[in-house]
Amino acid sequence: MSGNQRFFFLVPPQVQLLDITGPAHLFYEAKEYGAEIETIYLSLDDAIEQQSGAGIALGNLTPFHQHSLGPNDLLFVPGMDVQILFTENISKIFHSFFEWLREQYQHGAKICSVCTGAYLLGYAGLLDGKECTTHWKYMEDFQSRFPKAKVLSDRLIIKDGNLYSSAGVSSGIDLSLFIIEELFGPVFTSKIAKEVVIFLRRTENDPQLSVFLQYRNHIDTRIHQVQDVLAQNLSTKTAIEELAEIVHMSPRNLTRLFKKTTGITIGDYLDKLRVERAIQMLSSGSKVSAAASACGLQSPNQLRSLLKKHTTSLPSDWHK
Repeated sequence: MSGNQRFFFLVPPQVQLLDITGPAHLFYEAKEYGAEIETIYLSLDDAIEQQSGAGIALGNLTPFHQHSLGPNDLLFVPGMDVQILFTENISKIFHSFFEWLREQYQHGAKICSVCTGAYLLGYAGLLDGKECTTHWKYMEDFQSRFPKAKVLSDRLIIKDGNLYSSAGVSSGIDLSLFIIEELFGPVFTSKIAKEVVIFLRRTENDPQLSVFLQYRNHIDTRIHQVQDVLAQNLSTKTAIEELAEIVHMSPRNLTRLFKKTTGITIGDYLDKLRVERAIQMLSSGSKVSAAASACGLQSPNQLRSLLKKHTTSLPSDWHK
């Protein structure tokens, strides 16, 4: 995406605190690391302050209807007290907001729900025919209220076009990191994850993590530093001795510690980085020779061999 990114955070009555503060803090850190973003907090009415479900008041809000969103904008819709969500005439109470939400989606804005925030998207009709998820406790109720939605269980994050949904509470943090990776790349995202000491959590059914973010669910700064060096210097060959010197260790100790900390050898980790980078480039139309060079390999044949080893099949044009 190009241009300045705007991130809007809806603060509804009785908002679930972590649903809003978790994602908000991740984007604050991204801004601190140089991302050109702006954060704006919205209310569902003309109030400039809203009480959270935890009793903490959140202020500096502006009414939602004062803003118009577009393709460079993203809106987080957090969960709120279910007693409000289950109010019989909620569609009438928040009619103007639901109409506004549909308009922003039609304008190309990305809409992201956290936990029971998916209900608001459902009431607005955005989830008809769309894959989505919500908090496990409300799966059956959600599906009964929105029968046209394709509700998936046991999923932490789901993306369907410009709609994103997450399972609840802390998964809003995972969703934020997922979006940050989409916008600013995996290396930048790994820095944010490291900064907040919250490394990504997924189940085997979740969208696959970039390998640039995998194997980093640890707090050993020396190994993180080695991983950073490898990821940022794929086009050049970095000897184990150089890596060891950077973190003031012997090559033998580094080899042992890397495997113990990440569960994978340095060589295998480097291969995985190369495979993902190559696939990204080839999928974008790059030639095999260019991808091989960018991955620090000596020839296209060397890259083809690596891809055959780590992927089940290759598109025919990748053999050129």
